[in-house]
Amino acid sequence: MNAGKRRETALVEAMARLAWREYPGHFGGALSKELVGPGNVGSDRVDFRISRYAPAAFVEEHVHQVQEQVYYVLEGEGVLTTDGERHLMGPHDYVYVPPGVRHGFSNTGTAGLVFLVVTTPAHDTQEAR
Repeated sequence: MNAGKRRETALVEAMARLAWREYPGHFGGALSKELVGPGNVGSDRVDFRISRYAPAAFVEEHVHQVQEQVYYVLEGEGVLTTDGERHLMGPHDYVYVPPGVRHGFSNTGTAGLVFLVVTTPAHDTQEAR
């Protein structure tokens, strides 16, 4: 699907068909799959991903201007930083990150860190509603 063109039918997909990708600002095997978002359904409201970080992989600390994010850990363990505070995260832990909060996430464990990420709106350039 072309980015920008919103899908008008339901999407039913097998995650295994999607390629892992290392997005800008992600390092050392910090991989994600866009499950629902601008790239595959044309949504400008939501970006829903699954991520898998290899041991020592991380996303550098960053701040979103208007985006809100929820991270939900499925497997592994890692350290999430929010405005300089470090939080150990493990299975079934989650965090809500509002706009303006500096945050980063790293795999500090010995196995893969697997988590879901929901971001809204899909782009950080939109006006807050």
